[in-house]
Amino acid sequence: MSRYKKHQVLSTIFETGVIPVFFHSDASLCLDVIRACYAGGIRAFEFTNRGDFAHETFSEVSRAVQRELDGMALGVGSVINPATADLYIQLGADFVVSPGFVEETAKTCNRRMIPYSPGCGSVSEIVRAQEYGVDLIKIFPGAQVGGPKFVEAVKGPMPWTMIMPTGGVEPTEANLGAWFSAGVCCVGMGSQLITKQILSQKDWSSLTQMCADSLSLVKRFRK
Repeated sequence: MSRYKKHQVLSTIFETGVIPVFFHSDASLCLDVIRACYAGGIRAFEFTNRGDFAHETFSEVSRAVQRELDGMALGVGSVINPATADLYIQLGADFVVSPGFVEETAKTCNRRMIPYSPGCGSVSEIVRAQEYGVDLIKIFPGAQVGGPKFVEAVKGPMPWTMIMPTGGVEPTEANLGAWFSAGVCCVGMGSQLITKQILSQKDWSSLTQMCADSLSLVKRFRK
């Protein structure tokens, strides 16, 4: 069960602005990554549901995060059905992310007051998700559905829409500037942030610095 109220989780996501996205079957490695991100100022992290027994890894990670990292909202991604969402909620997930919108998953999350962020690639999908109580719209894959220009086009007639692109987001001044200038409220980043080199060398200090630099850029562009 989530330690936080729904509004607290959403506020944490919005205030942080950058959501690292990561999976590894080794819980200790996942925790090293999460700790490094936390040291860099990250307060919301998405563990992706990939691979056999991923929920067992998440269970171990979730318990450690609750013990060690005060204020960290730990979510689960790549959730495509309500049963999986319910499983991870039982294991402590603070929010649920999906590559696509599934009505029954929205209902499952709403019943437990857990934020649900489904991937949408059209205005019709966004409107449908909002009808089911979705606060934060994930556009996925972000670059392929139109990038920052798609966000600008949506925000014109629907300025209340809160958007989180994932896919095509990079921890650079040019890329983050384009997304936040278009009107996103936060972004999701995977391998562009948590690189293969960082993982192979276990260079956690570099990951911490990349997170801190990215958050600094987000803060500047939001102004």
